[in-house]
Amino acid sequence: MTRLCTILARGGSKGVPGKNIRPLLGKPLITHSIEQAQASGLFDHIAVSSDDQAILAAAGAAGVDHLIERPAELATDKAAKLPAIMHCVEMVEKQVGTTFDVIVDLQPTSPLRLPNDIVGAVSLLEERAADNVITGSPAKCSPYFNLVEERGDGSVGLSKPTDPPIVRRQDAPLTFDMNGSIYVWRRAALMGDTGLFLSKTFLFEMPEERSADIDTELDFQFVEFLSNLTT
Repeated sequence: MTRLCTILARGGSKGVPGKNIRPLLGKPLITHSIEQAQASGLFDHIAVSSDDQAILAAAGAAGVDHLIERPAELATDKAAKLPAIMHCVEMVEKQVGTTFDVIVDLQPTSPLRLPNDIVGAVSLLEERAADNVITGSPAKCSPYFNLVEERGDGSVGLSKPTDPPIVRRQDAPLTFDMNGSIYVWRRAALMGDTGLFLSKTFLFEMPEERSADIDTELDFQFVEFLSNLTT
């Protein structure tokens, strides 16, 4: 079973400028994900894809195997992530002359994951014969109990009402907030380009304290706070 890890990091960030190489605990943010991939011991190759030379330089200093320059059309604010991952996979496979069985994408703005989270997500894919695996933590609001959505007239109601109604949160089906930290695919499922949710998509559960995603300055400060608690 051959495995490739991809880490995609654009240079442009409006919420936190330069966040992917901003220091966190004395090292660029992206370096944390690279070191977690290395520590997992799972990967034949690790690749970083970016449109930014400073990010690629930081990744090279951290010892990744492949630095992939992402085309401008795959690095805009509106560009979807899956085509960028597929581009990275195709470029690495061209360089090494082989195809990979499993692709794992790590979000560089999720530095609180552990190497064991990566191992667990990959094990779930392989043990359940899944098409792909996503990660998430227990949802704070349940669409069956206390998550509401707005109707056309401005009034609100439960997102997923039931008959009879669910009156205790404990009786509602389990729901999760996707954290975007880890995505695992069988190559055929990824390159089939049919979207994220497939007939055999499974979720690997992570705790809330390892699920933070940096999108704002407050997020960065929160992650710094949590990181300092564990060091």
